[in-house]
Amino acid sequence: MALRPQARAAAIDARAYGLDQARVDEGLRQHMLRIYNYMATGLAISGLVSWVIANTAIQGLFFQVTPEGRLGFTTLGMIGMLAPLGMLLAAMFFLRNMSATANQAFYWTFVTLQGIGLSILLMTYTSESVVRVFLITAAAFAGLSLFGYTTKRNLTGLGQFLLMGLIGLIVAMVVNMFFPSSMLVFIISVVGVLIFAGLIAFDTQRLKNEYIGGLVQGGDSATIHAVWGALSLYISFINLFQFLLMFLGNRE
Repeated sequence: MALRPQARAAAIDARAYGLDQARVDEGLRQHMLRIYNYMATGLAISGLVSWVIANTAIQGLFFQVTPEGRLGFTTLGMIGMLAPLGMLLAAMFFLRNMSATANQAFYWTFVTLQGIGLSILLMTYTSESVVRVFLITAAAFAGLSLFGYTTKRNLTGLGQFLLMGLIGLIVAMVVNMFFPSSMLVFIISVVGVLIFAGLIAFDTQRLKNEYIGGLVQGGDSATIHAVWGALSLYISFINLFQFLLMFLGNRE
């Protein structure tokens, strides 16, 4: 499970800032489209990298069969698996103060490395179930993001609740590593789906409100905001996909 940047949301009306609603709406559509394009391209890159690793000879660089007959990571695979987490932790302290080009380079590197971790899913689950669950995830994402974009309800409280739930989910996953339980795995997968489904709606509203509230300026500011917005939605999409696959996917 990938971590995600923290964020806040608030219900904002463009008219409260004395802004022309039609002009704001058009700029907002362009801004959100840019975020979705970054996210979709990131998913495509991660998918391509994971497919190449899972289906070509370079698989041996990242994975090996353990003495127990299970699929495990090599040293290089483990580095690649943990690298995105390390990048996120570092980015929370340093990247927001860097240039738009640095932010873009970070994002493309992150989604590429994320493909290493995702490749094990292609080797664990059947191709049919991976495709089926991906389509389910994409449809769910579209509906949840549309809800977050159009709802008049303030989702700020939901975001705070989901953040606490995410912390609890991480703790449960760590406990399951040391005390494996099939029932706990099922509970983790269900809770994970609910948490990241909520975060998709919450983040969409947050990104919309930040634009209306004037937090997004032109030039580098717009690029940096789009990159970070795409990263938040990308991480939620990937985690929603993984948790759905845990109880809807068919293993090889």
